[in-house]
Amino acid sequence: MSAVPGALTSYRPVLRPRVLLSDPLLDGAATVHLIKDAESGNSFKVGPKEHFLIARMDGERSLGEIGEEYAGAYGRRLGDAHWQRLLALLGAKGLLAGAPARTAAPGPQAPGAPARTAAPGPRAPGVPAMTDATGVPAAVPVPVPDKRTLLRGSLPLVADADATTARLHRAFGFLLAPRLLVPLLVLVLAMEAVVVARSGELLLAVRELLTNPVLLTGTAILLWVSTALHELAHGVVARHYGGRVAEIGLRWRLPAVIMYCTVDDYLYLGTRRHRIATALAGAVMNLVFLLPFCALWLFAPLDDATHDAFAALLLLGSVQAFAMLVPLPPLDGYRIAGQLAGATGLAASAGVYLRLALRRSPEAAAYPRRARIAYPAYAAVTVLVLAGTVAAVVAATHHLLTA
Repeated sequence: MSAVPGALTSYRPVLRPRVLLSDPLLDGAATVHLIKDAESGNSFKVGPKEHFLIARMDGERSLGEIGEEYAGAYGRRLGDAHWQRLLALLGAKGLLAGAPARTAAPGPQAPGAPARTAAPGPRAPGVPAMTDATGVPAAVPVPVPDKRTLLRGSLPLVADADATTARLHRAFGFLLAPRLLVPLLVLVLAMEAVVVARSGELLLAVRELLTNPVLLTGTAILLWVSTALHELAHGVVARHYGGRVAEIGLRWRLPAVIMYCTVDDYLYLGTRRHRIATALAGAVMNLVFLLPFCALWLFAPLDDATHDAFAALLLLGSVQAFAMLVPLPPLDGYRIAGQLAGATGLAASAGVYLRLALRRSPEAAAYPRRARIAYPAYAAVTVLVLAGTVAAVVAATHHLLTA
């Protein structure tokens, strides 16, 4: 018996070329997949059953063949009415080839807000509803608000950010080859071992730097350059793994002015390892940037003021890099934690689960085993990292006061 009766049996649906599908992700107690229309920027959440059907719409398989696979996996056959509702829903959202492309609603968006979309259509029985991917970041870093004021705003610096990133990748992508990347990482680890071993000396150098306005300004400029390279590194590594960069520009929240690089399809890169590497690239770039200054500090015949300035740069640059790896939103460390946990909205979901677990609510027991491990683990690691950060600040302050 055909899984799809009637005229729909032979229909071979195909998604638009720029429709992206994510891996399964924890979302509270549920497991979801994200779907993004890269042309409009709209993104949606779907359940595993709906993803099972949509992921097979490749133009090669008919609805009859997809229906047979679905029946084999879930023990249920979908009839014409179910398929018609699902296809109408996908067509209304512009996800099927041949359907009109949908565009995001106009107007400014707050940082981190999802793209606006029309309300989903009727749901086919046995197929989860498609919902907007609320709270799901679609880029690294967070999306840029449209509205610009004197005090806050953003300004794209290049007309075609993806082409610019492609040129940067052609120029510097060779550094991502293991034969070069591994020695660089070894040098970075050696440098950080020196920073830790001589942290007391570096702290005193920071104190001395604060008394020298010229060298302080020069160090601040170098740290700003490191931040700009941090952002570009996200884009170059994402491009290396097949990602697309949507924007490169300046963002200001006066008095701070920083660069940003928006990776349009970060959550849809090929593998979890690729996504973690993209998120980690910025901090690694910050540390690689410090290597020549470390060499000069250790081996070059410098005057005392310059020697102290380089020492302070090493400490401040290292702090800058590792601060980005703290697992709190919207930092890179949070994105890495989300990938390790295989979750979206990790902080909010962990908070909800822990409140239920502490109250011994039966709802907590209904969470899947993976969620019951991932959420407490994330909370524990975050608490340890924050406690370690506070302890390091206290120790540094004590050293400066007693030195």
